[in-house]
Amino acid sequence: MAKLRQVEVLLAQGKTAAEAVRTIGVTEQSYYRRRSGYGGLKLDQVKGLKLLEQKNGRLRNAVADLMLEKLVLKEAASGNVWSAPPQQGTSW
Repeated sequence: MAKLRQVEVLLAQGKTAAEAVRTIGVTEQSYYRRRSGYGGLKLDQVKGLKLLEQKNGRLRNAVADLMLEKLVLKEAASGNVWSAPPQQGTSW
């Protein structure tokens, strides 16, 4: 957020976008990506957004774990888990 504001100040001073982003040490692509994602937000809104993104990531991982567990249980119920095919010549 601070870098976005710094670019806005430099642009207001008459610098071009390329000069402004070079001054703060990021690429133009990074600047435009960040501006499109966070441009109109206040600092507390950005913090809230990042917190929600973290929670979303944890929830996605939890869902993935549950789906994997469901698939393992489904395979176990059908009798296909960890069972090697019978070998010929053995009388089990």
